[in-house]
Amino acid sequence: MTRFFFCCLMAGALLTANGCKDVDQGEIDRAIILNYIADNNLTAVEHESGIFHVITVPGSGGSPTLSSNVKVKYKGYFTDNVTFDETTGNNTIEFPLANLIEGWQIAIPLLQKGGKGTFLIPSELGYGGNPPPGLPSNAVLIFDIELVDFN
Repeated sequence: MTRFFFCCLMAGALLTANGCKDVDQGEIDRAIILNYIADNNLTAVEHESGIFHVITVPGSGGSPTLSSNVKVKYKGYFTDNVTFDETTGNNTIEFPLANLIEGWQIAIPLLQKGGKGTFLIPSELGYGGNPPPGLPSNAVLIFDIELVDFN
């Protein structure tokens, strides 16, 4: 409840400061992400894109490029810790990196093969205002990703 109240307070402050127009979704997302980091005692690094990340296992053997196919295990969830998608058990899934959301195109190359990390992705690098069915508009997305392999 504290996180929800803080996020509402920040959104209200931004609306007031901007006279209820030209609200910068990026500023709202950043406040939500920073609050999540503080609430969960994370030591996260901010990427120039606005993604925050915690690399828990760096991996080795190089990083994929945008033209790579990546094999991953992952869990996607919101800042309220509600999971919206994940691989289960030892199952992996393979994707062309170029076909994924921009947040993954930035995040996954920060890992090397065998690496694991948590990535907090602002809505503009996720699905923005046009999410697939079942996801809210302008949602900050969090992914725990393990880069199993790439080619």
